[in-house]
Amino acid sequence: MFIPTLHPKVEVILNNMERVIVGKREEIILCLTALLADGHVLLEDVPGVGKTMLVKSLAKSVSSTFKRIQFTPDLLPSDVLGVSIYNPKALEFEFRPGPIMGNIILADEINRTSPKTQSALLEGMEEDSVTIDGHTFPLPRPFLVMATQNPIEYEGTYPLPEAQLDRFLLKIHMGYPSFAEEMEVLSRVQEELPIQELTPVITLDELLSMQKEVKGVFVDDTIKQYIISIVTRTRNHPLIYLGVSPRGSIALMQAAKSYAYIQGRDFVLPDDIQFLAPFVFAHRMILQSQARYDGVNAEQIISSILSDTKVPIQKVVK
Repeated sequence: MFIPTLHPKVEVILNNMERVIVGKREEIILCLTALLADGHVLLEDVPGVGKTMLVKSLAKSVSSTFKRIQFTPDLLPSDVLGVSIYNPKALEFEFRPGPIMGNIILADEINRTSPKTQSALLEGMEEDSVTIDGHTFPLPRPFLVMATQNPIEYEGTYPLPEAQLDRFLLKIHMGYPSFAEEMEVLSRVQEELPIQELTPVITLDELLSMQKEVKGVFVDDTIKQYIISIVTRTRNHPLIYLGVSPRGSIALMQAAKSYAYIQGRDFVLPDDIQFLAPFVFAHRMILQSQARYDGVNAEQIISSILSDTKVPIQKVVK
């Protein structure tokens, strides 16, 4: 059986995180894909499946500053961004940065806060800077927001609008562990939590260098045409009310470059597109009510579109 060889540095990060996270190799790779592509991740799952631990272990492994924002209905934008406080000794206002001024941000239960506060975070995600009292402050690099939301409880929540969901590169579901994996989890935490012993395996400069290398990954015109063919089908599908936007096309290409780099390649394959499409596109589409009545979800529709779209097997001759 062919086993793909991962990029050496990615392999080191992955092995380090797997000292804490059990049986979630695919989810870890997807989070690293978003980090290297300079994107953001929406983690949607029930409480207690390891979302917070995943984010913490990633931040520790790559020498990044980790900040957590617990979103509540009474949270204000200034609680996220920071606030200017008057210093009577200096006779001037001093800026006190908020938790958004970190490298890896856990936005816990983002759908529990008001749209005004959600927008404050999403401005930082889009612009890589925040504006407070007329002054613009750049965010540290790298900058990754990993937002979580509970798909079960909807009482007292403010669902993210489609325009804001579009800002997330990937949407990931963690899922419950298997019997053997949960046994391993219990064995590991029997004495103390493994996260406390986790140490960095690469420096921040090495991570920034990897992000630059990802930008150099080659995407052939046949792959770009393949992406557009898939996206066009989402716009004309009878069960889809709103298809994937051009931003979604760009997001898939950027994610594919990052994923190819993780797999130890400097070029993108159609396989990368097929693997990533459900994670990149599912949260960017609005389905017709007929799809919900039929019990069909976005991932199933994307799967059928992929099976109906011709896969490129040779380069375009110019």
